[in-house]
Amino acid sequence: MAFTDSEIAEAHEAVRREGDSDNLYKLGLIYSTGQGGAVDYVQAHMWFNLAAVRGSEAAKECRRELSEMMSKDEIAQAQRSAREWLSVKHH
Repeated sequence: MAFTDSEIAEAHEAVRREGDSDNLYKLGLIYSTGQGGAVDYVQAHMWFNLAAVRGSEAAKECRRELSEMMSKDEIAQAQRSAREWLSVKHH
């Protein structure tokens, strides 16, 4: 699935406003495939983790698959980023 620049921007804006699992999952897809620029597994894991917390089963599976390609330090960084995002942006 390819995302246009406007869809990527819309997903970021929707997450800022609402933090719903669908858009969190979409951002995970964008970062895991490099559609928003370079592939960023740490960012992708963070977004998938946040979507999974909000009940997305697809995000849980993507997060699991991504974790197999990441170092423990990268996973820890993604988890810290997700906690920070939750504490600052969406309680």
